Amino acid sequence: MLNKLKITRTAHSRAHEVDADELGFGRFYSDHMFTMSYAEGAWREPEIQPFAPIPVHPANAALHYGQAVFEGLKAYRGSDDVVRIFRPDKNAERLRRSCERLCIPPIDSDLFIEAIEALVDLDRAWVPSRRGQSLYIRPILFSDEGHLEVRPSSAFRFVIFTSPVRAYFDTSMKPISLKAEESYTRSAPGGVGYAKTAGNYGASLYPGQRAQQDGYQQVLWLDGVEHRYVEEVGAMNIFFRYGDTVVTPDLHGTILPGVTRDSVIVLLEAAGRRLEQRRVAMEEVIEGSRTGALTEVFAAGTAAIIAPVGAVAYQGNDYTIGSGQGGEMTRWLYEQITGIQHGDLEDRFNWCRTVPAV
Repeated sequence: MLNKLKITRTAHSRAHEVDADELGFGRFYSDHMFTMSYAEGAWREPEIQPFAPIPVHPANAALHYGQAVFEGLKAYRGSDDVVRIFRPDKNAERLRRSCERLCIPPIDSDLFIEAIEALVDLDRAWVPSRRGQSLYIRPILFSDEGHLEVRPSSAFRFVIFTSPVRAYFDTSMKPISLKAEESYTRSAPGGVGYAKTAGNYGASLYPGQRAQQDGYQQVLWLDGVEHRYVEEVGAMNIFFRYGDTVVTPDLHGTILPGVTRDSVIVLLEAAGRRLEQRRVAMEEVIEGSRTGALTEVFAAGTAAIIAPVGAVAYQGNDYTIGSGQGGEMTRWLYEQITGIQHGDLEDRFNWCRTVPAV
């Protein structure tokens, strides 16, 4: 589908200038980016060009009315030097749903994957080789029309760029602490909680900052009606282990359907674990902490992969989860997913797209 792809290579690669010890998350950007424009009812002019700022009209509807959606996925370099992109088909599916909710013309899934593969192939020197590091891939679609009417735009821009990143949290699996948010809401029924749209993240910044000022790593989002039922962790999904049963909040329009969430569910079901997708009340979490029935809690997301939760704060009290140090299921899931991503374990679910070396 990209037979008309135009490629303009940078005259000077910056890959050798990056210190692998100082990657951070989104601190450095690779040499190239993919761009494509939508006008007169069609996506056109696919191009890979040197990474650079993009001119934006001051009246751009993405700036004023938030008409923008994005995705996040990763490419990994295995010990065999093969570059693998993890589950881009699932990101393509979610991007289409986000586009529909924000009145943005969707991107064909095959084109989405081909564009990512072409970009990663061109910038494969940027894919880190250290375990715990990866090439983060950020596709974004946004209004490319200047107008002040409150209406869907008629012109859009699709951009993909990449960034070599470290692990989002400590790869030693040090547990994180969460503060249940009792006042502010991430998403409400009928809203855009299931879409990966810019406004969701903008609204989350202030509560997240308050939680960090209080000494917690992340916000534990509760439902927008009663502030009683657990929904998400920051920008991640959440799982609870009670004995041999794993419970995660069910998807009902207010929770982002995470790709890593789906991967965890597939792995648990394949291993014969009992899994429940249902509402989880804070009273249940607190009681499980007090009695010891709740033995593990972990978050799952593209940036962190799997992050153990050691404590949860609610209504002014801190509740320790299990030993407060994570658990064996959390570690097992992390090792399973990262093993598949790096080619150390069999990809029995066909999750990875390999980018052949040229």
